Amino acid sequence: MPILKIITIPDPILRKKAKEINFKTISVRELNRLVDSMGKTMLKTDGAGLAAPQIGKSMRLAVVNSKDGIICLINPKITRKSWAQELEQEGCLSIPGVFGKVKRPKKITLIYYDQTGKKIKQTVQGLMARVMQHEIDHLDGILFTDKAVEMENEKLKSQNEK
Repeated sequence: MPILKIITIPDPILRKKAKEINFKTISVRELNRLVDSMGKTMLKTDGAGLAAPQIGKSMRLAVVNSKDGIICLINPKITRKSWAQELEQEGCLSIPGVFGKVKRPKKITLIYYDQTGKKIKQTVQGLMARVMQHEIDHLDGILFTDKAVEMENEKLKSQNEK
């Protein structure tokens, strides 16, 4: 499977709400191929997750790297968020060299479909909750920079250190 080109800002697809996937209009083979390529691209670029808009596709699909392998999220919806939040640093493959501290719920419950069309309800916390929220934001046209309270630009930092 090929390594895909990652779309970066200011490409307008990153700001559009992605379309739901209809299992009747996409073949299992096509979906599996896309998920496989997205997974390989995410791992090759040291990403924690990758959403379809980041590869130029307006579809509600994301892959997330977990300790058990790649998780495929199709049409994900967050159904519950904890009151407790944490402020942690995030970066994004579509905004290279920029990092920011983002406050997100520590724990979420979500519903999504896997590649076979099976509905899954899952509760995650910590880093996995953060990564899934970040990727679901991508599907809604939201970038982490929209939520960041502190920003850091690696390029500017390295220029200032010279």
